[in-house]
Amino acid sequence: MSLYESIAKPLFFRMDPEDAHERVMRLIRTGLLRAPEFKSPRLEQTLFGVQFANPLGLAAGFDKNAVALAQWSNFGFGFVEIGTVTMLAQPGNPRPRLFRLPEDHALINRMGFNNDGAETVAARMQGLKPTIPFGINLGKSKVTPLEEAAADYEGSFKLLNGFGDYFVINVSSPNTPGLRELQDRGPLEEIIAKMKAVNAARPLFVKVAPDLEFAALDEVIKLAHDSGLTGIIATNTTLSRAGLSHDPGEAGGLSGAPLKSRALEFMRHLAGSCEPNMVLIGVGGIESGDDLYDRIQAGAHLCQLYTGWIYGGPHLIPKALTRLDERMRQAGIDDLKALRKAQP
Repeated sequence: MSLYESIAKPLFFRMDPEDAHERVMRLIRTGLLRAPEFKSPRLEQTLFGVQFANPLGLAAGFDKNAVALAQWSNFGFGFVEIGTVTMLAQPGNPRPRLFRLPEDHALINRMGFNNDGAETVAARMQGLKPTIPFGINLGKSKVTPLEEAAADYEGSFKLLNGFGDYFVINVSSPNTPGLRELQDRGPLEEIIAKMKAVNAARPLFVKVAPDLEFAALDEVIKLAHDSGLTGIIATNTTLSRAGLSHDPGEAGGLSGAPLKSRALEFMRHLAGSCEPNMVLIGVGGIESGDDLYDRIQAGAHLCQLYTGWIYGGPHLIPKALTRLDERMRQAGIDDLKALRKAQP
């Protein structure tokens, strides 16, 4: 049992989840916390002109304000996604708004895009030179009417497009009223057009909800191809409570192990429906090297985790990458592209 599992995790899990998160972020910012780095040529790849040392990244939501951007390489991540960042600073929803479900390795959150705002985050990133690729996840400010959403995303992108290796249009969080309506073709097409008018060269992704029916997902896929998006991230948190041993009755998005099967199903559908040049990022229920293997084999180019890291701790990243590399070696698979083509 690691020190995290035997000492740190029990201490943190006695605290309010959001208080624990804030303490962890302060520790991470010191640069003193580290995990062993795992490297293997099998796990390296170049996507949309960016080199990734491995395919496992930290999902949006953990470092909302880019306060620890320079430290994430200390834990062995291949990349990190900051945010969600909105045009206007906002406090998010009232606390408590984050809940642990330890028996299910899950979380429920209704954070509501609490963040410092695009202008402050942009100022914070000035002069920073992260050693791993990073993306910036953009959302709609709560006070902005839905009909003005495109201008809101455009404003954030104008302030932030000089930073980051890719950008994510987040229209799938369940915690901003009406946001998921922006997954419809008309509103999403307008957002993409305005962002591309600012800087068409920046890689753009859209993040989708696992609660979409496949017919609606197919519309997003078609729009992604028609508008020249770089890729799709699947999935955000779910409103479903399927797979829980006990429903605590809290509103918000569910993440973690119960989302695994739906997110894997989504990835298989995306891989079977998208052109080969569409970059797919898998997130939802990933907590081991075997999960990584399965998600990449299903079609993911990159993967992300959040909840799995909270339950698994800092050493989860090297452990998961070691296991992924081991399984690839045992199967005679030399690179991630070959794994994506391998039959299960």
